[in-house]
Amino acid sequence: MRSMAGKSQLTSCTLFAAALSMIVTACGSGGGSGSTPTPTPTPPPPATYVLTVDSTNPGTGVAINVNPADNSGTGNGTTSFTRTYNSGTSVTLTAPTTSGSDSFSSWSGCTTASSTSCKVTMSANTTVTANYTGPGITSVTVTPNPATAMIGSTLQLTATVTGTGSFSTDVTWSVAAPSGSTLSPGTISSTGLYTTPYPAPPTVTVTATSTQDTTKSGSVTVTLAAPATATGPALTVDGSKQTHAISPLIYGMNGYLLDPTTAANANITVVRWGGDDTSRYNYQNNVTNSASDYYFENSTGAYGMLPNPTNGTSFTQFITANNSLGITTLGTVPVQGWVSNSTASACSFTQSAYPGQQSYNGSCGNGVYNDGSGGCTSSDGCDIYGNNTIAAITSISEPPPTAPGAGAATASWAQDTWTGGWVNSVVSNYGPGNPSTGTGKGVAIWDLDNEPAWWDAVHRDVHPNPSTYDEVTNGGIGTALAIKTIDPTAQVSGPVIDYWWNYFYSKKDIENGWSSGPCYQPWDNPTDREAHGGVPMIEYYLQQMAAASSTYGMRLLDYVDIHAYFAATYQGNSVGLTTAGDTGEQEARMNSTRVFWDPTYTDPNYPQPNYITDSNYTSNCSAAEAALQAPELIPMLQSWVANGYPGTKTAIDEYNFGGLESINGAVTQADILGIFGAYGLDLATLWPTEAYTDQVPGNMAFAMYRNYDGNKSMFGDTALASTSADQNQLSVYGATRSSDQAVTVIVINKTYGSLTATLSLANVTATGNAAGYQYSNANLTSIVSLPAQTVTPPASGSTTSTISATFPAQSITLFVVPTT
Repeated sequence: MRSMAGKSQLTSCTLFAAALSMIVTACGSGGGSGSTPTPTPTPPPPATYVLTVDSTNPGTGVAINVNPADNSGTGNGTTSFTRTYNSGTSVTLTAPTTSGSDSFSSWSGCTTASSTSCKVTMSANTTVTANYTGPGITSVTVTPNPATAMIGSTLQLTATVTGTGSFSTDVTWSVAAPSGSTLSPGTISSTGLYTTPYPAPPTVTVTATSTQDTTKSGSVTVTLAAPATATGPALTVDGSKQTHAISPLIYGMNGYLLDPTTAANANITVVRWGGDDTSRYNYQNNVTNSASDYYFENSTGAYGMLPNPTNGTSFTQFITANNSLGITTLGTVPVQGWVSNSTASACSFTQSAYPGQQSYNGSCGNGVYNDGSGGCTSSDGCDIYGNNTIAAITSISEPPPTAPGAGAATASWAQDTWTGGWVNSVVSNYGPGNPSTGTGKGVAIWDLDNEPAWWDAVHRDVHPNPSTYDEVTNGGIGTALAIKTIDPTAQVSGPVIDYWWNYFYSKKDIENGWSSGPCYQPWDNPTDREAHGGVPMIEYYLQQMAAASSTYGMRLLDYVDIHAYFAATYQGNSVGLTTAGDTGEQEARMNSTRVFWDPTYTDPNYPQPNYITDSNYTSNCSAAEAALQAPELIPMLQSWVANGYPGTKTAIDEYNFGGLESINGAVTQADILGIFGAYGLDLATLWPTEAYTDQVPGNMAFAMYRNYDGNKSMFGDTALASTSADQNQLSVYGATRSSDQAVTVIVINKTYGSLTATLSLANVTATGNAAGYQYSNANLTSIVSLPAQTVTPPASGSTTSTISATFPAQSITLFVVPTT
């Protein structure tokens, strides 16, 4: 309580003193040396305001120049940012004309603005915004406009894109035929190079569309003009120069997807039972395996084979159909060592045993692991390989016969082999393959399996290892011996090799090379070829067949046989086994028929074999890969025969140059048949692109040689020397017909305009005008009979008659000239 009283007393004294001081001051306010001065008042601090600088499109990241710096000394900034200024400060902001691909358009929030500058007098917190707009496309135009393109040529078009800001000039090109047209419009590249079609609509519309703004585009109507009729090259057929007999067996087809009506209308001569699924055909139970073509799955019959192009066919049905049509049968026997068992639904790589495959048909996998499955680390997937245990799921081991000693090759030995048993069953039911008399006819020719280069790929479930010299050669010899022992009239064709490198190296060599440096090419580590004297694969095969034939006293090989998938590559893809395409692709297709004969024709897909003893061998990888060799397929086959096994015939029992649904495919196919006859090939069978009923023009090319009038009238059977001054424009093939001595001449126009030309018939004495037949795009369903063609007799002192004619674009014309 005492402290509180003291505090009250002090407070009272203090208040009294303060009051007294105020009285004194008031009384002495007149001043004097003892007075207290009046203090100067301190002004209040200036007001400050915040300037916020934003941007739109883009909303951030625009660098703005700021003058002056703000109260903290900070000037330029990148949106969005703030600066603080005293009231009344004038600030100038300057924006860039572009930010990235966006363009400056305006300021908002400024006191005044001009172009990219903004002035602000700070009198309050203020926000200003630099506004940008994205690049804009104003228009797209295409030149030239209007435009005309000659059919068979190209036209370079240019797209001009205009717009605002930093806009993109990129466009996508497209081309369309007129509404309602079913014709191809041709193609246009990413750079605007237009390639015409054939046949062609009257016009097409080419459009360039902005990639930045797909609502903006420009178009041009291109008129497609046919070339004017021109003078074609001189053509000559010499009736006095009969070069060789034309084998009727060059007019053959594979049985796959072939129907009896097509076979009869084309009047073909031989049909082949061949292809991947025939390698494992079991004649005893009519079960085969489709291998990698279809999930390594067994099925009843060979799918799509004549006479059932949409179903399975037994081999006996196949022979019966051929015999009913008067067609020679070419069969296939296994050499790779396996045939299908009797379980029609079995497959090698089931989902339960091999999960993670790329695709399945039911429980059957395609035999390829996905990336990440089964240890696979490849984005393309990884092949699964079989072994004997896996093989037994679908197949039975039937190794090719081992040829016995010369005196032991008896009928009993042969019948105990798989092949001999099959041939014996055919002979028992149908008769020998080539009977000299009688009506019964079995299999005339047997192929020794199919494409050994791919046994370890297509048939990898049963044959995981690459084929070798000895496997193909010795297996072929034993199999041929069994065939010939049972049916001495039958002929044998082998080795049925399809792959360029396999002509010269075994598949073992090829794979060794692929995995060996320095070039990683088939020639890098050819241990198999080296072990066989360095002799190329097919040449070695012929030599060994010749030696075995001498041992057993019978010809074991009648045809040296290859597959010839040598159609050209166009824009990175083969033109074979596909549709016609634009005229650039069509020209590549027609030109590539030269692969059969022309020593000046090369293709980068077929470099030199480059074995160390080759005359042009080089150890330089780049040089070796760039050194091309003209395949000259028919002369090459004939050379192999002459050097290795004289008297052997030549065969190409698979080939396809594409476009068979079109007139271009018909023209190409007719040229190929003419080449086969002119260069002396002995047998050929076309492999189809699709069902033969869907490639009528290709079939018509056969009919021009085999059934041009619907009455089985045919092209001649003895070749005459025939020349064209320009084979790329007009091809010509002449022959005499033994049945009536007529001279028959096929002329093929490979161009896209009509050509007039004079056909000179040297040493031909015509007894009247020529009959004419023509196939062209004007009528794709039939061959048209032409009016009689005038044959002008030789001038005095000459032995050359002439026919003058106009050959339509992309056409096949046949003249039949009666002679004495």
